[in-house]
Amino acid sequence: MATVLGANQYGKAENRVVRIVRDTARHEIRDLNVSTSLRGAFADAHVSGDQALVLPTDTQKNTAFAYAKLHGVDSIEDYALALGRRLMEACTAATAAQVRVEEYAWDRLGDHSFVRRGGAVRTCVVTVGREGEAHVISGVQELVLLNSTDSEFKGFLKDEFTTLPEADDRILATSLVAKWRHGGSEGVDWNGSYDAALATLLKTFAGTYSRALQETLHSMGCALLDEQPGVAEVRFSAPNKHHFLVDFSGFRVDGLTNDGEVFIAADRPYGLIEAQVTRDDGPPAGDAWLHVPGFC
Repeated sequence: MATVLGANQYGKAENRVVRIVRDTARHEIRDLNVSTSLRGAFADAHVSGDQALVLPTDTQKNTAFAYAKLHGVDSIEDYALALGRRLMEACTAATAAQVRVEEYAWDRLGDHSFVRRGGAVRTCVVTVGREGEAHVISGVQELVLLNSTDSEFKGFLKDEFTTLPEADDRILATSLVAKWRHGGSEGVDWNGSYDAALATLLKTFAGTYSRALQETLHSMGCALLDEQPGVAEVRFSAPNKHHFLVDFSGFRVDGLTNDGEVFIAADRPYGLIEAQVTRDDGPPAGDAWLHVPGFC
């Protein structure tokens, strides 16, 4: 039986890189989770075990740590671009390098004291090609959002297995993953763009009357594209965090009613809504989304 090696890549996953800037008495902290991977002419490593063209994953790890000092971490996008370009220089057999970064936020308690902030995690995925082209996808994950009203779900298709009642007023909640692709990688204020994008998503979620989570995601995507001309498209993955009204009817307590006030939060099974909002005239995605978890 004839066989052919298919698509492949290799790298070092989840390097926990913490960079402390001590230039002044008031320190700064950047707390990162960095994953790197290389794609290219590595067939010999798979077929015959020849590692001559393989830049070890341990070297990729070391480079990620070294570049936190040599280049610094002004923004995770800027750091990832520099790291990706360095890996391309070091590995001539690679046709593309991808760097994925998650950043965990810390709040300041003093000049050199911090407390880890819970909640949303800033992300980026940067792909650098052999010809110098670069694709940047910024994003946020674990962004838990909830509207306690101004949400309905009714008029849906029903068959003999449908038991879900229609809802005129319900809790709408999700743990959002949002990723937005930039049209270019030069001259971008990455931190400013991220802060503005997050503010837009939050403002739109809070201000949109929702007939379905799908409608809310579309509104959020349109608002982000309207407010950031440099963003070409947005993709969402939004699991429903269901809240079901607790039935008090079986309780033998006089006057006990549940008027939309007490709920049970169920973690599974859950609805999973995914959507893409893009510009009609935006630049093509090219290789940007290749091997981005959850967005292939």
